[in-house]
Amino acid sequence: MRKITVLPSPIAIVSSSAVGGKEEGEGPLGGGFDLIDPSDSFGQSTWELSEAEMGRVALNIALRKCECSHEDVDVIVAGDLQNQCVASALALDSFGIPLIGVYGACSTCTESILLASALLSMGSNQTAAALTTSHNLAAERQFRAPTEYGGQRPPSAQWTATAAGAFILSKADKLVTNGNKSYPYVPAVKDFMIGRLIDGAIKDGANMGAAMSFAAVDSILAYFEASEYSPKDFDLIVTGDLGSVGSSILKDVLFEKLPLAVPKLTDCGLVLYDMKRKDVHSGASGCGTSASVLASHILPMMRKGELSDVLFLSTGALMSQSSLLQGNSIRGIAPAIHLSAIKNDNYEVK
Repeated sequence: MRKITVLPSPIAIVSSSAVGGKEEGEGPLGGGFDLIDPSDSFGQSTWELSEAEMGRVALNIALRKCECSHEDVDVIVAGDLQNQCVASALALDSFGIPLIGVYGACSTCTESILLASALLSMGSNQTAAALTTSHNLAAERQFRAPTEYGGQRPPSAQWTATAAGAFILSKADKLVTNGNKSYPYVPAVKDFMIGRLIDGAIKDGANMGAAMSFAAVDSILAYFEASEYSPKDFDLIVTGDLGSVGSSILKDVLFEKLPLAVPKLTDCGLVLYDMKRKDVHSGASGCGTSASVLASHILPMMRKGELSDVLFLSTGALMSQSSLLQGNSIRGIAPAIHLSAIKNDNYEVK
């Protein structure tokens, strides 16, 4: 049986920020983003540097929101889609914060928050940050072909988000209260489950949603088998980012194996863009998708008391150009975190 790690005490997400590009700003969640750059360049000369600058800006905004500086952060867990997580390295070089770099593809957001929470629970660290970024044009150049090439995309393909999500986590009371007096609740990580590799035998790099859907099925079934909870105990079960193809597979399987979970499902890849107005094929992808949806939409709802408990699973498709050309199938992974809204005793009613 898969194990769930229950934290000794919840780790608060004291602040978060979402930064995005033109398409993200025009989407249904655009109003919840802290900063939108319609040029997607963030003042830089290359798309790779643009992603790094986007991450730097997102972290600075999250720090400002909780009224703390980079010197208050003991460790940061960060990742992106570029080789060797270079976007994160370039974004964070000037901060001087000890760094753990992670590459979980589109699962990076959940994986980073999971690791940051575990570090805070087990050691002397008081405050941690988690940062996740992706950039459409940087990712296209690395994984497929530059957009100037004009390659045709099948309906199952997804649109990599130009987006970043930054999160400040703390077990220190003084930081939990800073910047949160306007909200009655503080979102917190209550428990988590590490994802495992699932091979769905998909070899099509333009069908990542299907490849990741099997990992989402595995993690959701395993979580409710191992925990004391039922899907009825959660307001939402959020996956990211299966898109329309992967979400359809997930719902079909869960309808047979865990039907109570189906009404709770929502997918970050389906909500970031207006899919009726924008041709994003199967939906959004890229690790910035779930990170920005969490920061711009889900956590704000939890702070207001509109959501109480959320099971959040970013889903990752672990592949490279070389692995696909060599005929390897895509492994999926879906770590899970249980987010719970805890009462904010310092809430000041205006």
